[in-house]
Amino acid sequence: MTFLGLDRSWGPPVVAAVVAILVAVAGGVATKTDGWYRHLRFPSWKPPDWAFGPVWTTIFLLTTIAAVMVWNRDPNPTARLLLVAAYAVNGVLNIAWSVLFFRFRRPDWALAEVAALWLSIAVLVLVTGRVSIAAGLMNLPYLAWVSVAACLNLRIVRLNAPFRGLA
Repeated sequence: MTFLGLDRSWGPPVVAAVVAILVAVAGGVATKTDGWYRHLRFPSWKPPDWAFGPVWTTIFLLTTIAAVMVWNRDPNPTARLLLVAAYAVNGVLNIAWSVLFFRFRRPDWALAEVAALWLSIAVLVLVTGRVSIAAGLMNLPYLAWVSVAACLNLRIVRLNAPFRGLA
């Protein structure tokens, strides 16, 4: 049997990988470290800019593996719909944070949005963890990184407010 023209066993991993790459690329395109960004004041503990690429690559790899593991272990259509919905919401919120922070130049709005992103990751941990503890654990680095990012976002707001968006 085939899935999107692929052997059924390859379909879900390929689809998950393509979606993860699309979310990563969209977030990357939205991330613009221009003069505005370089002139922001940052706390001394901010990770170096070069660290963000490897960290996000690892996070996307782990969350993609977790999604495929759960998809393969729970064939229930309702459970799969919940899985897809949880990842879809998370992907939109992931991209939205970058758009708010970098494109709209509104770290204050991004700070409010990061709470929704954090909750969506907690949902990923729960949705995947109910089927596979390993899959749930694979989403914990994402939760940890976004927790750090939320603290960083808060410090940037405090150090640089008020924001007026695009200048």
